[in-house]
Amino acid sequence: MNALRTLSTSALLAASLLLGGCASNRVNLEEVREFADASARLGGYAELSTRYRDTYLREQPYLPPAAEQVAKENDARRHAAYNDFATIQKAVVLYMQTLSQLAGAARYDFTPQLDTLGVGMAGMSNTTLGQKQVGAYTGLARLLTRALTSRLQKESVETMVREGDADVRILLEAMASLTDIYAAAHENEKKTVLGFFEVALPLAERPQDRLLHTLARAHVQAKTGEYRLIERRIDLARQGLAKVAQGHQKLRENLDTMSSSEMRHMLSDVVRDLRLIRAGLVTD
Repeated sequence: MNALRTLSTSALLAASLLLGGCASNRVNLEEVREFADASARLGGYAELSTRYRDTYLREQPYLPPAAEQVAKENDARRHAAYNDFATIQKAVVLYMQTLSQLAGAARYDFTPQLDTLGVGMAGMSNTTLGQKQVGAYTGLARLLTRALTSRLQKESVETMVREGDADVRILLEAMASLTDIYAAAHENEKKTVLGFFEVALPLAERPQDRLLHTLARAHVQAKTGEYRLIERRIDLARQGLAKVAQGHQKLRENLDTMSSSEMRHMLSDVVRDLRLIRAGLVTD
């Protein structure tokens, strides 16, 4: 870890000295910076990961005794996988943050994030991820530790995109697949909770149970609204991941024409869509 911190600190120093002499390239990289920044700030996915991890806490009061043991086992598996899921997301965010800063003028201290990546790499011996995802994470982490040592700003961006494309694509695909897992867990939770009330409410229709029945119906309405909101967030997360993947693929395919009007308009369109998706998540 000390070696990683030393490398990252040296990289930051080199980048700080070099970025000052590359102002002429920044106008050509403006759309790249905006795309990377919008991708890093998309949001929503981390919250879905946390919600997936905490499924048992929400559904436990509504579980029949016969389902309790299986639910506890599923809860243990979710917690074991959560750190891996979060690690993937953090790696993609740090990649986009780095790309944004290399394409811009601002300075940013990446040392804490690089340290986190180092910890993540050390913990991969007990991962729940597949070999393909572990390889992509490791490759991206290594790229990020040396990304800021490039001699020219524009070459740094091109190197990041060219060398990181395959790993970023694998990790984005993994995140999309995990979103499907989150959606399935959400659907099961919804069926468990609302199914409980479908059975219980008819049993509380006696006049003396009116207050209980009213409170239960209000609770059902609140949970139904909550589930609709989560379903919308899952849909927006899918859209956002697909849009990030599309933008990065186009960027990789058109590195030689990165400053062309067509390429810049394409990235601007992707940025607009990402901002709309993020606005939808914030509004929710």
